[in-house]
Amino acid sequence: MASRFYFFLSRLTKPSRPSTLQVTTIKPASTSVKTIVYLSPQQKRYANGYGSGPPTPGQVSAQPGQPEESNDEDAAERERNRASDWRPTLIKMVESAATTVVSLFVLGLAGYGYHRYYKYLVLQKVENAFKPGDPVLELAALEGAPPTIPMDNDDEHWIRLKEQQKIDAIVDGSDRGHYHLLIGEKGTGKSSMLLDAMQKVAGEGVSMFEAHADPEIFRIRLGKALDYEFHEDYIGSLFSIRGPRDTIALLDIERAFNKLEKIALQRRKEVGKPLVLIINSTHLLRDDEDGRDLIELIQQRAEQWAASNLVTIVLNSDDYWVYERLKQYATRMQVLPVLDLPRAQAISALIKYRARYYEEEPNTDILEQVYEKVGGRLSFLNQVARSKDMLHTCDKICKAEKTWFLNNCWILGEEMDDDVMDQQKYASAAMVLAKALVDQEKEQGSKYDPETGRILPQIPLHKAREIMTRADFIKDYDHINIFTIDAQAMVRADSVPMLNAFREICSEEGFDEHLQATLDRISAIESLGRTREIVAKDLIENIYRIQGRSDKGDGLHVSIEGKADNEKD
Repeated sequence: MASRFYFFLSRLTKPSRPSTLQVTTIKPASTSVKTIVYLSPQQKRYANGYGSGPPTPGQVSAQPGQPEESNDEDAAERERNRASDWRPTLIKMVESAATTVVSLFVLGLAGYGYHRYYKYLVLQKVENAFKPGDPVLELAALEGAPPTIPMDNDDEHWIRLKEQQKIDAIVDGSDRGHYHLLIGEKGTGKSSMLLDAMQKVAGEGVSMFEAHADPEIFRIRLGKALDYEFHEDYIGSLFSIRGPRDTIALLDIERAFNKLEKIALQRRKEVGKPLVLIINSTHLLRDDEDGRDLIELIQQRAEQWAASNLVTIVLNSDDYWVYERLKQYATRMQVLPVLDLPRAQAISALIKYRARYYEEEPNTDILEQVYEKVGGRLSFLNQVARSKDMLHTCDKICKAEKTWFLNNCWILGEEMDDDVMDQQKYASAAMVLAKALVDQEKEQGSKYDPETGRILPQIPLHKAREIMTRADFIKDYDHINIFTIDAQAMVRADSVPMLNAFREICSEEGFDEHLQATLDRISAIESLGRTREIVAKDLIENIYRIQGRSDKGDGLHVSIEGKADNEKD
């Protein structure tokens, strides 16, 4: 019996702080044996018969007849246990705090190290973008040679513009302290000269990209030219470091310029020459708030970098509005107009090209006819020189220019519907200006210089707006290559084939009457919109006289008078 009871109590015993309980066991021989068992307070309560289930925490009621000394000992034991319970908790808190601090320190150190490495890597990539070799040159080599095709064994080219030496000095860093605007009609060879100058320096210190109307695409192309990712490859979020990409395109372009400025400062110390950043097709930017803000940002940087000889920015544009926008705040800008080839140079180039690739010497009369039809436009000369029948190619070019003009600006005459009045205002204004240029050529005669060739008739910009009675259409005409505005604000036909188209259209039979009928129809539609009806009722018995006069600011005063009774029949 005693052994069973001891086994039961030993299973209740845990390796906690024990307490002493005396158990007296009576054997058959009437021998009293005192057995000492060590129990925890909860085991003691369970052993003493508290409840029928396992020990319940917090149960302190005693059974009837339990000795008071045992209860006092239990209370004292509980007090000692309660006093010693905070020590393990404190140790665990200290361990948790130390683990947290060490983890945060390691995370912060790793994040700071990655951030510093990423900034260093970004600058290295931007610097590599100006090393020899440029993607633009590689693309130009894949697309084929530009119109500047090598002739002899030397490095001279069959078409050599006088502006080429100036552009060479800009690209190689010799011409510094300014930023430049290349302005000229489409096809005059501006981009070809820039590529030629880049090839001479193997793209070292030069970067070039194409502009776009969308600022986001402009941002991406600028990043590609500078090898700058705008923090799109930044993984600092793994270290709870937020990247700066969540913003608009204009701020990203500003950040790219900041990185470029750091590289330019370093290069100026090492090389002593500025970097060159070429923005091609700047006229593709929209003439709206976003486009004007972008041009203003570029110009501010260009002015600052030109003053400190850090970066030379070259803007290439076909349209006049870019020059008009930049001129407002320009102090260090230089404008380089790129015009058509002079007559002597264009004819000489055609002779050399035909002699080399077709082994023929063309007739001088044919060359004169070619120049009369297409002028000295580089893109047209390139097409004519490569074709077998040069005159036929010239006719195709002239027909294409005439079709382009008629598709955009033909007038509909007296029978036009009033729904197309806005478009016809646009078209009739272009026809009026084209007729004015043709009439000026007839009055002054065709100006022809033996060296420079044909001089196209031109009208000052303010006079052209007066002739059209509209000030807003001329920029759109310049954008679609019907008229052009040069750096001296002179308006003329976009090319010799376009002037030939003007001349053919205005010389057609009945054109003047057709144009005047269109203008009259536009005036009639506008007058209908300004007309108000006055209806007078019950005026049968008398004869009335209606008189009106127009007063400034008061409109039209109308008085109705009836004849006196003695004047009636």
